[in-house]
Amino acid sequence: MSTTHEEITLGPPDGTAVRTLRDLIDANLHMPFPFQRNPHGSEAAAGVDAWLSTWGLSDEPGVPEMIARTRPAELACCTSPTVDAGLLRIVARQIAYQFVFDDLAEDVGRCSPGGLLPMLCESVEILRDDRPPSTPLGAALADLHRQVRERSTPAQAARWAWQSREYVHGLLYEAVAQSRPVLLRSRDCTSIRSLTAGVQPFYPLYEAAQPHELTVAELHHPGVRRLSRLSADAAVWTADLFSAVKEERTGEMINLALALRRAHRCSLQTAVLLAVQQINRTIEEFQELREEVEPELSPAGVGYVQGMIGWIRGCYDWSRTVPRYADVASVPAVP
Repeated sequence: MSTTHEEITLGPPDGTAVRTLRDLIDANLHMPFPFQRNPHGSEAAAGVDAWLSTWGLSDEPGVPEMIARTRPAELACCTSPTVDAGLLRIVARQIAYQFVFDDLAEDVGRCSPGGLLPMLCESVEILRDDRPPSTPLGAALADLHRQVRERSTPAQAARWAWQSREYVHGLLYEAVAQSRPVLLRSRDCTSIRSLTAGVQPFYPLYEAAQPHELTVAELHHPGVRRLSRLSADAAVWTADLFSAVKEERTGEMINLALALRRAHRCSLQTAVLLAVQQINRTIEEFQELREEVEPELSPAGVGYVQGMIGWIRGCYDWSRTVPRYADVASVPAVP
């Protein structure tokens, strides 16, 4: 495409003046779900620090600084506001693990996608075959898998492991795409992003949070499956809005706003607004489908869908304040 789409108004619908790119996102993003926060945040944060130390991950170069800038327990509290303290600890540890794993995969994959194979294969073997780990990162994953199995039914734990393997595979796709950016199309970017987002591995934990198991019919209901996809996309694309400045500066490619900027050859501000429009449509579809599907669900099914909503709203609240994405407030709203 050669069109620039610069005719998009760089401001909120009501004409209120905005100063920064973060203000522009806040003014245009449609976020209909109320703010909630889990009250067990301090306990979860302490649990993350202790768990990373137990498995030696906090000794890895750059990890303590990264954890301080990403605040995994904060993200857990925003995305999982109603789960109990024990389940929140698992969510927070899983988020921290994925942050460590993702950053290491980016560093290794940027040099050589093939260099990722040992760590990715170890993860798959742990998740699929229950193989013993051979690295500290693998040991942390094995312990996380143990915690999930203790808290979940066998079927729920199997779904968690399957979704986690999908996330692992996505990191290899991302590394390949980063090595050949000239060939990366927008739809390839969003497809890879749906895997590397790492959102859907958390959904089996929201199954486990319910007082009763969901029925097979509920889990495989086409509407519920579509809600899962819509919520994960809306959540991670919202994070992409706030991380776009950081990721453009570091040469990262798998980001919705940056993909739209490349496709439309427009300013970052215009690309962010194009991404906002896509997110708003996705959230609108989620709301309409939820109203249609929920009357067919049990209370456990309704609670499961509520967990999906937590990620949509929680990623927004976390992304706009986390230090890792603070650069978004340094870019003006108008190019």
